Amino acid sequence: MKKVVKTDKAPGAIGPYSQGVDLGNIIFFSGQIPLNPKTGEMPEGIEAQTRQSLENVKGLLESQGLSFADVVKTTVFLDNMDDFATVNGIYAEYFVEPYPARSAVEVAKLPKGALIEVEVIVSKS
Repeated sequence: MKKVVKTDKAPGAIGPYSQGVDLGNIIFFSGQIPLNPKTGEMPEGIEAQTRQSLENVKGLLESQGLSFADVVKTTVFLDNMDDFATVNGIYAEYFVEPYPARSAVEVAKLPKGALIEVEVIVSKS
């Protein structure tokens, strides 16, 4: 049975979608742009935006009693692939071995002018 994930630990949906969908043993979380869930503000620069996006992912995970160790797949959307090394260094602060599978792609534009968006898929063991 499909259950919708809803929490104030991450920004609310800015369109017709859910923060996540729980299928029982797998949760698909929507991509997280770097909006502060308390203020709705977006920090400046790729470093701060990467941290805020990952903190938003952390909020989603914690709302379901999970952690980054439960993530099996991530997708990182970047406004500029030249930021990959910076993002990768910060990403490594949040994820530990065994690392999840990951895709990273440069896109033409992200919602609200964000420089990064991160989505994750989680396996509940």
